[in-house]
Amino acid sequence: MDVSVAMWVGTIGVLTALVVADFFIGGRKPHEVSIREAGVWTAVWVALAVLFGGFLWWHSGSQSAGEFFAGYITEKSLSVDNLFVFILIMGKFAVPRIYQQRVLMVGVIIALVLRAVFIAGGAALVTQFSWVFFLFGAFLVWTAWKLVKDARADEEDEEFEENRLLKSIERRFPSTDRYHGTRLLIRENGRRLMTPMLIVMLAIGTTDVLFALDSIPAIFGLTQDPYIVFTANAFALMGLRQLYFLIGGLLKKLVHLSYGLSVILGFIGVKLVLHALHESGLHVPEIGIPFSLGFIVVVLAVTTVTSLIASKRQQAAEERPKIDA
Repeated sequence: MDVSVAMWVGTIGVLTALVVADFFIGGRKPHEVSIREAGVWTAVWVALAVLFGGFLWWHSGSQSAGEFFAGYITEKSLSVDNLFVFILIMGKFAVPRIYQQRVLMVGVIIALVLRAVFIAGGAALVTQFSWVFFLFGAFLVWTAWKLVKDARADEEDEEFEENRLLKSIERRFPSTDRYHGTRLLIRENGRRLMTPMLIVMLAIGTTDVLFALDSIPAIFGLTQDPYIVFTANAFALMGLRQLYFLIGGLLKKLVHLSYGLSVILGFIGVKLVLHALHESGLHVPEIGIPFSLGFIVVVLAVTTVTSLIASKRQQAAEERPKIDA
């Protein structure tokens, strides 16, 4: 896809304007986000993504639009898995509900900036070295296996563990033991201190980098166009804050989500390896975008249905002893 500098600048400008509008309309004043508000904003971000996909169809044809939608759906489904960790982080730092939306907004912006750096690096590697596809493909297949392994493990003792960067920041910059509204830094007894608000924002943003390690190779398995990779990530991440409040209570019911994501990552990993073999001169079949998009949608639909059925059966089994008693 031929993308001019003006189109890059215009796209980044529009995305920035959308983030600013989101902040001033829904996130400027700290408050508890209702299900209705979260639902409306989630629908808005999904609609904007669909409109952008339509623009790509008009500008560059069905191939580019298909790559965007496949990448967007994949990144969106992988970002849902991020929400489990975000809930753990919110719990560990005891973030008051009225401040959670502000934490997520800034954390997601940090994550988007860091992902842009990852995407630029990945695009440079893909352009210069075709063998990188073998590496990305093998990594995604390994990640898929690890997801299945982790899904089978006991998750009751799961907790958020601060990364090394966050621990280093906390050691170098002393922090307060309580929140001071939405302030990030305060001066106390002549010392400048961080508040828990700043720490949890950094935790959300930097933890997302770990998720980018599998999501970025995954989307490069669907398209090698840096513009589509970036915009698909941007639209998937920018609606994550509202999605957190909309389905936060339903996350525990998606018991098969990890299995579905593992199938998707494994599929894209195989697709990457086939592409790498094709680039090496071997006549092997390649998986097209229409099939990839359909496969991803079907896997997510089946995963959601089986998860809800399994959750309903588990709830019924837990309630049966109470009834018998």
